[in-house]
Amino acid sequence: MTELDTLTATRDAYDAIATVYQQQFQDSLRDRPLERAMLGAFAELVRSTDDSEGEVADLGCGPGYVTSHLHGLGLKAFGVDASPVMVALAQASHPGLRFEVGSMAELDIEDGSLRGVLSRWSVIHTPPQEVPAIVAEVARVLAPGGHLLIDFPATDGPHLETQSYDHVVATAYRWNPDRLAALLREHGLAEVGRMTIEPLPTDRRQFQEVELLARKA
Repeated sequence: MTELDTLTATRDAYDAIATVYQQQFQDSLRDRPLERAMLGAFAELVRSTDDSEGEVADLGCGPGYVTSHLHGLGLKAFGVDASPVMVALAQASHPGLRFEVGSMAELDIEDGSLRGVLSRWSVIHTPPQEVPAIVAEVARVLAPGGHLLIDFPATDGPHLETQSYDHVVATAYRWNPDRLAALLREHGLAEVGRMTIEPLPTDRRQFQEVELLARKA
């Protein structure tokens, strides 16, 4: 399957479940204090940069609830998603914020114009060989000193760089945190810190979740 085919299949799958997805996950941060803490740290670092007017992109924003959360943390946030239906739901639910249809591998954003980028589980459906193009695009749009917060499920051990699994929407991929951090470094994004969240016994997926924070040199 080509890159375009993968993007099209994933977009169509999320278009089909967008309304159900919005209803199921609109309060997803409520019971996730560790993730809220990491988002708060990300927001504080972004606000500390010199460019007080710079924007923050929530890539793979879905129906926009995390974009709205970032806005509540004092960031000038906007959302980008490949699914037109998700974007329409986000616009209807958060009319005061900006949402756009777009591809993470080809952003309609000027070079070095962003103070921050959030990628919350938004690369999980991207085949590993195509992720470097997305990282390069994130590095392109971030201003020097800008921050990236990227969330993803981790592999089962250090011997596995990536690992596919059967996601309910489309094939998804888990990453070795050190390998993804190395990929970020290759594109000028130095790791600032990371958080590893263990799954609860009741979670359907018994994967570690990693939140990796990086800064553009």
